[in-house]
Amino acid sequence: MDGYGGRRHKAEQDAMVVEVGYALVSAVFAAAVVFGAVAGPALLFDLPDTVEGVLLRTGLTLAPVLFVARVVSVLVRFRRGPQPSQPGRTNPDS
Repeated sequence: MDGYGGRRHKAEQDAMVVEVGYALVSAVFAAAVVFGAVAGPALLFDLPDTVEGVLLRTGLTLAPVLFVARVVSVLVRFRRGPQPSQPGRTNPDS
């Protein structure tokens, strides 16, 4: 940013858009994998009704929780900024 309250550079805006997109796509993928792993057997096999219900409810509970956790973790990590390239240095170009 240029000073206090200045406009963001195009590169910073592009980086933010890419990071948000990555956060959303990776969160959807992770949630789908968890839902498939937990609720998949209930959808594929003929299980007792109680087991099917528990697996489906568990999958429907875990998937959105994982989605939100993944998005938040990626965006918080992005907000912290880049890490120094070498320990003890504050600027990667130093």
